[in-house]
Amino acid sequence: MTIHDSAEFDDPYEDLPPPEPLHYAEQALLGALLLEPAQLARVPDLLPEHFANPSHSALLAAMRTLTPPDPEVHRASPVWLTAVLKTAVTTAPGLDTPYLHTLIGACPRPEHVPVYAQMVRAEAVRRTLRERAMRLERLAQDRSLPEPATIVLEQADALGRFLDRAEPQWPRQPGPVPRATPAEATEAPAEGDLDAERLLLAAGTARPEDLADLGWLHPEDFRLPLHHGLYRCLTAMARHGEPVDPITVLWKAQQHAVLNGTDPAHVLDFLSQPVGSAEHWAEHLYTRALLTTARTAAREITALTHDPAHAPHHLIPAARRTLAPLTRIRARRRAPPTTATPPVTAPRPPALTTSTPSRATR
Repeated sequence: MTIHDSAEFDDPYEDLPPPEPLHYAEQALLGALLLEPAQLARVPDLLPEHFANPSHSALLAAMRTLTPPDPEVHRASPVWLTAVLKTAVTTAPGLDTPYLHTLIGACPRPEHVPVYAQMVRAEAVRRTLRERAMRLERLAQDRSLPEPATIVLEQADALGRFLDRAEPQWPRQPGPVPRATPAEATEAPAEGDLDAERLLLAAGTARPEDLADLGWLHPEDFRLPLHHGLYRCLTAMARHGEPVDPITVLWKAQQHAVLNGTDPAHVLDFLSQPVGSAEHWAEHLYTRALLTTARTAAREITALTHDPAHAPHHLIPAARRTLAPLTRIRARRRAPPTTATPPVTAPRPPALTTSTPSRATR
């Protein structure tokens, strides 16, 4: 077997992407602290969790637990390197003496420790913000949660508290606040959600007086434009004390160009089938709108953190602005909605595409 036909000489790491600039900043920072242990006093706010590399984190944690040696002793023997390595390998077994020398060689100017530390801390803010935003997105689309609105808002609050802690260390600088508009996945509305919209419209048509207590539900919370328009018509009629029934609502919708080619018989059919209370279905739509808003905000924050041009000085205010729509929608109500018990019998209304015979032919 020759070297040319043997796969054992292939480099398993040749397809890995090159290290990010952060990797070199972490190496330079640790190299400076290994060279000059007294430099630790210049970076009191630097913490092990600020490092992306677990081995680097273990090295700083070891340095924080040890007392730097006397400068004369440090110059005469590698007592500092030996003590740091002995402590760090307990949590990072892969560390060895050659890598410590690699770190020392990676530091061009030990006196630049504060600058290196600033780089590491900046990327820690970006990384933590991304992780929290991604968790917010996962929770917002997890349909298995028992109280999704409560859990999602708790995660949004945790993200907000992180911004509160980071902001004093990274005050906003002059310049525009970045925006992110990531490509939103084109998801068709779930049929169950459209059912809830139709059932709310039917319940509101049957008992228009109940709509006065639903000021926290907005027309924009409806996914289907037809339902959005019908709700605007229905609430306006109830507010002005106009007679409300399926026929009058249909007529109002025609006057305001809401139908847009929809079969009027289809609208009459689902407006004439009230099931449950309007408040129950409104809770469903409000919760869905809140979760959708949280998911969109989380995706936008994640997209912002992927742009290395955005420093924490601008990422923090950008994240606050991105979370503002979620703050507004939750402010409509003093407490997050609870999952109400659905009606025992809730027949499915006709789907929008169903072809329904006109009433005149029945």
